[in-house]
Amino acid sequence: MENQNALLWEVTFWEFLFVTILLAGGAAYLTGRAIARAWQSNLQLAFYIVLLAAATRFIHFALFNGTLLSLHYYLVDLAVLLVIAFLGKRITRAWQMSTQYNAYYARNGLLGWKARGQGD
Repeated sequence: MENQNALLWEVTFWEFLFVTILLAGGAAYLTGRAIARAWQSNLQLAFYIVLLAAATRFIHFALFNGTLLSLHYYLVDLAVLLVIAFLGKRITRAWQMSTQYNAYYARNGLLGWKARGQGD
């Protein structure tokens, strides 16, 4: 399965899954959660994920003979990590809104909240 889908991963699928999705994706999710808990901006989260994507490229380079300075694979890693990070932030923010402001908002699915009195 090595280089079967060269648009998404440079090494093997399993290495991409382990490094980018499991290791760096877990860190991105926790970063998004921390940003949401501190009520910080999306711009700050994006900055942290840009740095995390660079570290992810280094791990691919150092451990799995990937290309260190590949813009294409850096952007792929960045896109995957941004999605995971913003998902972590949104899940945490929905939890915050429904628990800290439960007089005003109720949970509406995994990613959302709604004002109380709208179909409640």
